[in-house]
Amino acid sequence: MATQCVTKVELTVSCENLLDTDVGSKSDPLCVLLMNSSDSQWYEVGRTEKVQNCLCPKFAKKFVIDYYFEIVQKLTFGIYDIDNKTVDLSDDDFLGQLECTLGQVVSSKKLTRPLVLKNKSPAGKGTITISAEEIKDNRVANFEVEARKLDNKDFFGKSDPYLEFYKQTATGWQLAHRTEVVNNNLNPTWKPFRIPLQSLCGGDLEKPIKVECYDYDNDGSHDLIGSFETTMTRFQQASRTSPAEFECVNSKKKQKKKGYKNSGVVGVKICQEYTFLDYIMGGCQINFTVAIDFTGSNGDPKSPQSLHYISPKGVNEYLSATWSVGNVIQDYDSDKMFPAFGFGAQIPPTWQVSHEFPLNFNPANPFCAGVEGVVEAYRVCLPQVKLYGPTNFSPIINHVACFAKQALQQTTASQYYVLLIITDGVITDMDETRSAIVNASRLPMSIIIVGVGGADFSAMEFLDGDDGRLRSQTGEAAMRDIVQFVPYRQFQNAPREALAKSVLAEVPGQLVDFFNTMKLSPPKSTAPF
Repeated sequence: MATQCVTKVELTVSCENLLDTDVGSKSDPLCVLLMNSSDSQWYEVGRTEKVQNCLCPKFAKKFVIDYYFEIVQKLTFGIYDIDNKTVDLSDDDFLGQLECTLGQVVSSKKLTRPLVLKNKSPAGKGTITISAEEIKDNRVANFEVEARKLDNKDFFGKSDPYLEFYKQTATGWQLAHRTEVVNNNLNPTWKPFRIPLQSLCGGDLEKPIKVECYDYDNDGSHDLIGSFETTMTRFQQASRTSPAEFECVNSKKKQKKKGYKNSGVVGVKICQEYTFLDYIMGGCQINFTVAIDFTGSNGDPKSPQSLHYISPKGVNEYLSATWSVGNVIQDYDSDKMFPAFGFGAQIPPTWQVSHEFPLNFNPANPFCAGVEGVVEAYRVCLPQVKLYGPTNFSPIINHVACFAKQALQQTTASQYYVLLIITDGVITDMDETRSAIVNASRLPMSIIIVGVGGADFSAMEFLDGDDGRLRSQTGEAAMRDIVQFVPYRQFQNAPREALAKSVLAEVPGQLVDFFNTMKLSPPKSTAPF
């Protein structure tokens, strides 16, 4: 039985009294986390950002790890002084490491240990602290932040401001996020950024959050411009049109200076990012379309060797694939009316080859009532058409894309389209299909391709751009990966739901990715958090 992940854990790292290996300045530390959970090879989990000129760094970037109670998960935190831009750490100065287990970190909640060198001798007086927190809240807040009239801390030029966001913990303030530096600007606008609510306030919208504004200095002696405290609830009141505004106050300056008001004003806009269930519960409909391959390579439907041959039990691979995917998706479509098409056949009465004919032969109303309706239309259609060719995908992709394009004219995320193509062979119009997919990647649409039979499906794997961005013949890149391909025979002896699970797994992420990128909210919008 597969090991079940108990939970996800977020690790925050800070260090004190690191070795100073730089001449004329301080070390520029970075932390790398390695993991080993089965006495096999160590592998890299991730790296924090580099903190310049600092012997007591607080790293803003967190490590998120799946926690398994029943496995010893060995961890090594390595601290390096980064002096170049290469990814390889072997040419950087090693400042010390800590070996421990995730169990030790979790049971301590906050673990402080001395750093040691590779030979296990102490790394000077250097220590490392790892704080662990269970991720119970997967919500994320998207920030757009600007400031105006910040104090000038530089003699030559203007301040180079950046912000730090802190979460309140039982042991003090913990760094949650650090923005980039905006050089020489007293009215900066920072790049939009995201902070998980877990990192910012532990999911508690009333928990205090501290924001500090600094003037960046190359030597690491950054000057505090000012700070303010707030809550996520207060941030939430901000919208794109009217940001929440906070006075940035420098307490030392306030004590010394009579009539002191503030050291600048920070404006915060929160941009809501919705989840899949936010969209579904908010009224987004998933429109399911089926396209079935009726090309000659399937074989004569009357022959038991044909992929279209319906067995005495009333099934074949086309029907099984339609059932397993359609059964899941129909729950997300309120009217459960699915357009179903065939391609690659000669159809009556003219016997012209068509690449997008309705299975019910009714172009004005190609809809079938539920998955049962699609199956029934297929059974009735099969003996009435002549299997032919070629295997062209682009007409049916472009057909569904027309409807997706119309849906995009609405101001909310009301419609998303999923096209299921079931095919037995190699695509004939590969260039046109690539262009159609690149075009569809800019629309509320996903494409699932199920390959039936034993043909060479390597071209289909190419369309499923998991290993790189799909491009059209002219070199235009897809905006996102919208194609999921699976060969049916991988699931022939698996439970019926296994195929659906595999092909539909990526759809929620694709839907969310699209609507959030387009900044479209659900039709019935819920409160952000």
